[in-house]
Amino acid sequence: MANCDIGLVGLAVMGQNLVLNMESRGYRVAVFNRTVSKVDEFIAENPGKQLVGCHSLADLVASLKAPRKVMMMVKAGPAVDGLIQELLPLLGRGDIIIDGGNTYFPDTNRRTVEVEQAGLLYVGAGVSGGEEGARFGPSIMPGGSSAAWPHVREILQKISAKVGPNADIPCCEWVGPAGSGHYVKMVHNGIEYGDMQLICEAYFILKHALGLSNAELCQVFDRWNKGELESYLIEITRDIFTVIDPDTGESLVDKILDTAQQKGTGKWMSQHALDLGVPTTLITEAVYARALSALKPARVRAAQVYAATAKKYAGNRDHFIEDIRQALYASKICSYAQGFVQLEAAAAEFKWELNYGSTALLWRGGCIIRARFLEDIKRAFDKNPRLENLLLDDFFSTAIKRAEPGWRRVVAAAVELGLPVPAFAAALSYFDGYRRERLPANLLQAQRDYFGAHTYQRTDKEGVFHTDWIRARKLP
Repeated sequence: MANCDIGLVGLAVMGQNLVLNMESRGYRVAVFNRTVSKVDEFIAENPGKQLVGCHSLADLVASLKAPRKVMMMVKAGPAVDGLIQELLPLLGRGDIIIDGGNTYFPDTNRRTVEVEQAGLLYVGAGVSGGEEGARFGPSIMPGGSSAAWPHVREILQKISAKVGPNADIPCCEWVGPAGSGHYVKMVHNGIEYGDMQLICEAYFILKHALGLSNAELCQVFDRWNKGELESYLIEITRDIFTVIDPDTGESLVDKILDTAQQKGTGKWMSQHALDLGVPTTLITEAVYARALSALKPARVRAAQVYAATAKKYAGNRDHFIEDIRQALYASKICSYAQGFVQLEAAAAEFKWELNYGSTALLWRGGCIIRARFLEDIKRAFDKNPRLENLLLDDFFSTAIKRAEPGWRRVVAAAVELGLPVPAFAAALSYFDGYRRERLPANLLQAQRDYFGAHTYQRTDKEGVFHTDWIRARKLP
């Protein structure tokens, strides 16, 4: 019988948790997985629930109410294209395919066109929050065929995280056409890279410049989590310092190999920033920091050549901890500023009408970068929907000016002590470059014109100019 509200294909951890989330909100869900035994196991592990196990895509489609809605939770890439091609002959006009995976946005742009040409509707939905978010309320960023939104809105908003005084504002709202939903998810992940790297640099300075123990680090991050920096990532960082390794009885974090992995979404954001010509420098440095950490054998060899001295910060400890907090907050503002500038550039490139205040609210709950100050970002865009950079908003400019002295002291001290702070330094350099009316690019353009006749513009008259620099008149 066609009595299921939605079908889901792909019963890995995220898919299973989304299904259980949907079912807990009162929906009847049909499920299918390539390995059919996994379907049977999942149904057996969840007796008495409104779940229908299907042994084929045809069975899944036949079990759905019209318009039929099929959500794909499979590995991004060719597997998604293959699944779409199998679904198209089974579905009919007006039915909806939803991709909830970590898909690169150009693929969603292309697939939206292809599916719409076949008479169906397509939704590319970014889903953030990990396993726990998927089960109890993720941040969901849907885009694609706008005609699909009225049919998927209720279920997606019901399963999403909720925020607000009454916990009734869903962290799910329509983003825009084509791949815009997956683009917003990509930017979310890039900002996540930046946030994590900034926190790691703060930790590294606290540990190596001040010699704080893990118990003291826990206290510092706990205190920070009660102020401007309140966020999920600060909260879990605090908790990490409390966990003991059962094998050694020592702090587990100190036993973890210092090589970071990545799945590529941060890299995607940096690559597209280069395509757009926007300076998403902090997030790019965060990607490079992970790449450098992966060179562990090379770093061990280099450490033998360039022995790092164990210098400690000689100033006031409490004042320096506050400086680090200010540096972290100011750098975080720059990271989000860069992310929204890239969103605005992408919207202009693809002619998407995006609501940046709503985007900030999507990230207020359920997702990895959820933080108190996202409300401040929403207020900034509510005041000025065309705000070109968060650094120009009164609230954030005041915060930056207040944090700037400590921010500079931290970066300078880290350089003096030989501690790498690529994200802190990138954020500060971005701020210094952005606020300068004049940069040294005039000399750069002269160089380009000298060796390649690339021309230049002038400050005192209109037009495009070229100089024969070899024969030009020289100073005596």
